[in-house]
Amino acid sequence: MSFMRFAYSLLWVLATPLLLLRLLWRARRQPEYLRHVAERFGYYRGASNAGPWIWVHAVSVGETRAAAPLVRALQARYRQHRILLTHMTPTGRETGAALFGDSVLQCYLPYDQPCAVARFFEHFRPVAGVLIETEVWPNLIHAAAARDIPLYLVNARLSARSQAGYRRSGALARDALRALAGITAQTEDDAARLRELGAPAVTVTGNLKFDIEVPTDQVAAGRELRAGLGARPVLVAASTRDGEEALLLDAVQRGGLGDALLVIVPRHPQRFDAVAALVAAHGLRMQRRSAAEVIVADTAVLLGDTLGEMYFYYAACDVALLGGSFLPYGAQNLIEACALGKPVIVGPSTYNFAEAADAAVTAGAALRAADFKEALKMALQLARDVDRRRAMAQAGLAFTESYRGATQRVLECLRLPEHR
Repeated sequence: MSFMRFAYSLLWVLATPLLLLRLLWRARRQPEYLRHVAERFGYYRGASNAGPWIWVHAVSVGETRAAAPLVRALQARYRQHRILLTHMTPTGRETGAALFGDSVLQCYLPYDQPCAVARFFEHFRPVAGVLIETEVWPNLIHAAAARDIPLYLVNARLSARSQAGYRRSGALARDALRALAGITAQTEDDAARLRELGAPAVTVTGNLKFDIEVPTDQVAAGRELRAGLGARPVLVAASTRDGEEALLLDAVQRGGLGDALLVIVPRHPQRFDAVAALVAAHGLRMQRRSAAEVIVADTAVLLGDTLGEMYFYYAACDVALLGGSFLPYGAQNLIEACALGKPVIVGPSTYNFAEAADAAVTAGAALRAADFKEALKMALQLARDVDRRRAMAQAGLAFTESYRGATQRVLECLRLPEHR
């Protein structure tokens, strides 16, 4: 073990009390953080011999959704194997359960402590592993290599900001990247940044999220809600992040909504109540999606306080405002909205999905706004312009269709042993 990795490992071990305190802190809003705590340190219940296992790690909700087409493709191709799906957040775990049910085994990936990682591999003994997007854990990667377990980083994305952070770790990140069995990246820019960090070979395969299957039940339910609202324009602020809702509601107070319904869907469920309080503080009538009530005429805001229903919200709207892009969070995924033919308005911060956002704007499927004031004005105009919305819808469908196929390209890069 190099000195850098020894120091890194020591810090992880010394941080154990802080890790436990962090779980307690998060559990104030999400009690689920206190469930399965032992798994985070590499202790697992139940038999581990039900495999052989192909292990897929999807840290949270976005990565789990991105993993869906790949998990199903692996299940179809390697029928004699089972899928072990690991996460780091309760919402990721809940999303995995909703998507796959009992067809996969789920647990938390342990913290990157040498002993915890060793216990994980000894318990499950996977034949291979797949890390979704940018999950570079040096001890995990080196432990897999030491056991001759091929470990792949797929659907990788790396912004310039994240690259700078990894660059500061020096040999730690470089050695981890070189120990991987293979890397596939979403774009040429992502691949170039990974190569600059020391990755020996990176294949560009596109973004798995373009291959996600649209859940027809959610779409049908969303369209039913939209039909029930009649002529009222419906705007959805999708996957909003901390601070964005206040800016959006300020813009609503200054410019008004007219008779439009604004649907706000916070990215993180622990913030549902805080956003509800913000809406009340702005003097707007609100209903909650979780109450499953008929939307009354004087309701200005519908709070999307449910999990795993993003396609429902998109299907119910006329125009989508993309959360995470109006403050420097780098944006959330706009592909789902485009795949349903919904016009998208993005803010100035899209570095996490730079190529997809630029391509959607170029294709005519999305518009850029400087802030929520401009975005709200654009959205209300679009909502009343049927012809322009129809043109943007067609552009969005063509845009998403043209980028499909990443799943098959990733599969071709994986060299998974049949048995172990």
